[in-house]
Amino acid sequence: MSARQVVAGASDFTGPLRDTGTPLEAATLGALDRLQQVLTPQPTGADRFRADNEAGRFGRIFGGQLVAQAMAAAAATVDGPSPHSIHAAFLRAGDCDAPLDIVVDRTRDGRSMSIRHVEVRQAGHTLLTATVSFDSNPEDGPENHLATTEFNDAPESHPLLQHWVRQAPPGLAERGMTWIDTPPPLELRIAEPPIFLGGGRGPGERTHWMRLPRSIDGGPVTDAVLLAYATDYLLVDMALRSHPQCVGYGTHTGLTLDHAVWLHRPVRFDRWHAYTQQTVAVGGHRALVRGSIVDSAGRHVASTAQEVLIRPTGGTPPRKAADQ
Repeated sequence: MSARQVVAGASDFTGPLRDTGTPLEAATLGALDRLQQVLTPQPTGADRFRADNEAGRFGRIFGGQLVAQAMAAAAATVDGPSPHSIHAAFLRAGDCDAPLDIVVDRTRDGRSMSIRHVEVRQAGHTLLTATVSFDSNPEDGPENHLATTEFNDAPESHPLLQHWVRQAPPGLAERGMTWIDTPPPLELRIAEPPIFLGGGRGPGERTHWMRLPRSIDGGPVTDAVLLAYATDYLLVDMALRSHPQCVGYGTHTGLTLDHAVWLHRPVRFDRWHAYTQQTVAVGGHRALVRGSIVDSAGRHVASTAQEVLIRPTGGTPPRKAADQ
């Protein structure tokens, strides 16, 4: 039985994924194995690396992969400090079937902090540029990372993202099957369907839970890189959900312009994290989405920000929400 058949026939949307032996779990674990290979760039020279891509899911390279690869390559040139932030700009879409070349510039090495500039290239074109910062004392000093949001429900009481495919309207369900046939290397749980699976529009914030499908080795740098990868999920969808005009995947294209992640403390990403996102500004064709990530102990471990470009796919301007 395939992962698609398991989800299509599921009656319980809140069951566990780990240690179930289901095809969906096996596919998710396989995706994580592949991602870990992709996020281990191979040296080709002094501060030069080559890397491959995870399985295609969006018709182009997933931005979170490029962000994580930039962080991983930068970390390979730093001895000791852990990454505490990355600021990335997306310049071009990438081809999932072609390898990547990563170039790292050692911008600065101070007593406790280091900075690297990274370019991810493909076939001679730059896909992403990023600045990655490292801190050798991430846990020294005072701490005040308690979240202001309380989560009363257990993460596994919410449906898996893949389960919302079953509820999607015709036309969206088939396209959504890629999340089952080629699942991301994460366990993602969300209380409402995203826009791309027929979810409703509305203001305010939205939270989903996420974790790796198994424990990993590699220490805090590996966890930070994998968390950076995961921070790119559903931000564009959030911008569409709360846009003041009636926009959607059928009439508009959403593209990421830049993406930033700040890590406030070391993370253990094989444990549950709540990712709360909110659109904070829309101007012209651009929207800014902000996110906060809280671990299961209630500590605010990371913050994100992403600017999204939302453009009509045709020549007809979007209608205001009140017109519908």
